[in-house]
Amino acid sequence: MPRWRKSSHSSGAANSDCVEVADLSGTVAIRDSKNPHTGHLTLTPGAFASLLTRLKHNNPDI
Repeated sequence: MPRWRKSSHSSGAANSDCVEVADLSGTVAIRDSKNPHTGHLTLTPGAFASLLTRLKHNNPDI
């Protein structure tokens, strides 16, 4: 069973839209914290790192 965790930036009522992540032995899973039973997206660690870098630099175009 994966251990899902939220970002520390996701706490509080103002940040009710967030995702959770889990380490799945060689891949990273991402899911909607408000709808955890609808499934998840699985990325390689490299693709997840690239996604985070793009989001931090406000460049979500992949």
